[in-house]
Amino acid sequence: MTTEKTPRNLGATTRPEPRRAGLTAADGIGLVLSALWLTGAAVFFLFLPPSPTESGADPARFVMTLLAIFMPVALIWIGAAAARSARQMREESNRLQAAIDAMRYAYTSQGSQSANGVRAPLEQKLDEIARAQKKTEAALAHLTSVNARATAVTRSPDRAALTSPKRAETSTDANQTTLALGTPADTMAAPISTEDLIKALNFPEDERDRDGFRALRLALRDHTASPLVRSAQDILTLLAEDGIYMDDLSPDRARPEIWRRFAEGERGRTIAGLGGVRDRSSLALTAGRMRQDPVFRDCAHHFLRKFDTTFATFEKGASDSEIASFAETRSARAFMLIGRVSGTFD
Repeated sequence: MTTEKTPRNLGATTRPEPRRAGLTAADGIGLVLSALWLTGAAVFFLFLPPSPTESGADPARFVMTLLAIFMPVALIWIGAAAARSARQMREESNRLQAAIDAMRYAYTSQGSQSANGVRAPLEQKLDEIARAQKKTEAALAHLTSVNARATAVTRSPDRAALTSPKRAETSTDANQTTLALGTPADTMAAPISTEDLIKALNFPEDERDRDGFRALRLALRDHTASPLVRSAQDILTLLAEDGIYMDDLSPDRARPEIWRRFAEGERGRTIAGLGGVRDRSSLALTAGRMRQDPVFRDCAHHFLRKFDTTFATFEKGASDSEIASFAETRSARAFMLIGRVSGTFD
């Protein structure tokens, strides 16, 4: 048994059915009622004997008689016309409802197609351009950072990053006899190099970054670099609790001259370029944490002090490329973020 699909009535796009010629039901009822009334009036006036008191023709009586005969007939046909108009209005209402249903069906079908992934070619092209732009920006930032670090490594791979006054005095007075009281292991260890210090402050990229872990171990054994590395590790962990990660920040790069001015002790507008973090959500979250969490506030101020003193020592023997690589580390980005929130660059 097969069922034929009936075409969907689109209402406004289809022609109304032609009206059938002839009388409608309302017209037939009007004719019947009119005939009955006229027949009754004719019987009343023709077969009823005249009243003995009637004398001559009275115009007023004649008019009232006509009204009594034809007024009901007129009312009957007015009712028939009203019924015909009501039927036409119902037909028009049905056509409008069918048009609305068709429009709703078309809108729903279009929405379901969009939900299934059928999008306009222009929208797809815009998405592809946006993705390509993001990849290009990330690649340029990575290449700039890699070139700066490679330049720093080729220029001074083995030079000590932080010079300690105690170590200098010990090396210049080598002929002096020492007491056998035991020497700490950290003073006997070789000072950390510039390359390893920068890698340690940037922390390992992932669990496979063996070179990064090696540099981090060297920095933790160095008594000059260890306080900064530990405080940076603490502050990065606290920031991560609020979903703030240094890899997501893209701060404005400051020139090495501005970093040198900061190391020399200048403050205020002259070093305002160091506060290059523009991410509003990270700034707002960090500011709120500084106000509400005393532990975070103490760790932040401790980190700022250690960064200040360590960088002042690092800057004395660092080149511009090495300072640029230092500024690209995760620790330096944390310093830019917290320094701007705490007003260090105001």
